[in-house]
Amino acid sequence: MKIETLFPFDPNVKVRTRFAPSPTGYLHVGGARTALYSWLYAKHNQGEFVLRIEDTDLERSTPEATQAILEGMEWLNLSWDHGPFYQTKRFERYNQVIDQMLEQGLAYRCYCTKERLEELRHTQEANKEKPRYDRYCLTHPTPDDKNAPHVVRFLNPTEGSVVFEDAVRGRIEISNSELDDLIIRRTDGSPTYNFCVVVDDWDMGITHVVRGEDHINNTPRQINILKALGAPIPTYAHVSMILGDDGQKLSKRHGAVSVMQYRDDGYLPEALVNYLVRLGWGHGDQEIFSREEMINLFNLEAVSRSASAFNTEKLQWVNQHYIRSLDPEYVAKHLEWHMKDQSIDYSNGPILTEIVNVLGERCKTLKEMANASRYFYEEFDYYEEKAAAKNFKDAALAPLTKLLEKLTACTDWTVENIHDAMNQTAQELEIGMGKVGMPFRLAVTGTGQSPSMDITAKLVGKERTLARIQKAINFIQINAS
Repeated sequence: MKIETLFPFDPNVKVRTRFAPSPTGYLHVGGARTALYSWLYAKHNQGEFVLRIEDTDLERSTPEATQAILEGMEWLNLSWDHGPFYQTKRFERYNQVIDQMLEQGLAYRCYCTKERLEELRHTQEANKEKPRYDRYCLTHPTPDDKNAPHVVRFLNPTEGSVVFEDAVRGRIEISNSELDDLIIRRTDGSPTYNFCVVVDDWDMGITHVVRGEDHINNTPRQINILKALGAPIPTYAHVSMILGDDGQKLSKRHGAVSVMQYRDDGYLPEALVNYLVRLGWGHGDQEIFSREEMINLFNLEAVSRSASAFNTEKLQWVNQHYIRSLDPEYVAKHLEWHMKDQSIDYSNGPILTEIVNVLGERCKTLKEMANASRYFYEEFDYYEEKAAAKNFKDAALAPLTKLLEKLTACTDWTVENIHDAMNQTAQELEIGMGKVGMPFRLAVTGTGQSPSMDITAKLVGKERTLARIQKAINFIQINAS
């Protein structure tokens, strides 16, 4: 069959991959990893990456899901060279190919009723045969009205096998006797998923198909259709599924599975990409990869055939690495989203890069960092109970009172001067630094954990720091025994 060129693809491109999600839900991490592997393989080979939206499931596909997919891809910075293409806008093309196949005897109309097909299936099951269509309409006369309700079936070979070399799993062979005459056009005239995929891959010049192992059973059917059309056969690479920590297939019960949920939970896109690339692929013992290293090193042969277990603690470790190592200004831009999401007015306090610098070592996620930064911007109404019971006793009044006196006298609110005031208080009262620092910390932050108090007080600001120390003194005088 003559190939019709529909897209301005460069014929000299040796590798062209695609990511083809169905917009029936969010972009989940399994799909994101598939997209990443497909994107990396194209970039590694100086090829092109195509984004295709497979929205033929008209009942379940939604514009919201499509938007969620595009948003997830953009957040992960997996840019596409062509697309997005939508299957629902290509029905005319699919039906054109189906009509040509009917003319050439590569497909046939099937007028069988649901009742006949159900009876056939019951009979085959009773005889312990694999249910499959018996080609009744291929050998029996068609109705006088060819437009009577019918489907179109692909005339699948009955002899031999489909053999392909999977780039991840090696040689796969499936007997044609195991395959049915696939319906390629429904009664309502709409083409089916497996057929649309074939025509798309053909038209778009896809050379390598990277997808989940749940598509392995579709591959021999698609290869047979491609062969019938005289189209080139792509290289297929079927990656294994992702499991939860409990060994079960990753699902909502394991927590966040949507890509954008990880954004909402405080992960940087670089961290999720780095974690996903290692979830089934590796290069020695290396754990952290720059985007450039991923592109230079990635290959399909190193992708594991075994299922990978998602480990949230490992993801948090990777995320904290990127929080600490990326440019604080870049991290602060992502932190800004979380500050707004938690309704924190970050204009009333230190700039966000300073928060990244002081809390980066302590926080595993940006969501945690935003929440932990509240005392820099907001007043608090209560003290952490355990910390107050330990550090707000009568003995804390003297160091807090003296420290308030010395900090009030500070004309230059610097980290060094604040530290000196703490030291002088401890020396003059002849007490350990902890008996100054811990009540000071609780007074200024409301908690028993924070960065060093000289830095913390500097960022909180002089006026707020002094007011909070006085508030703590008042609290102790009223409540301590």
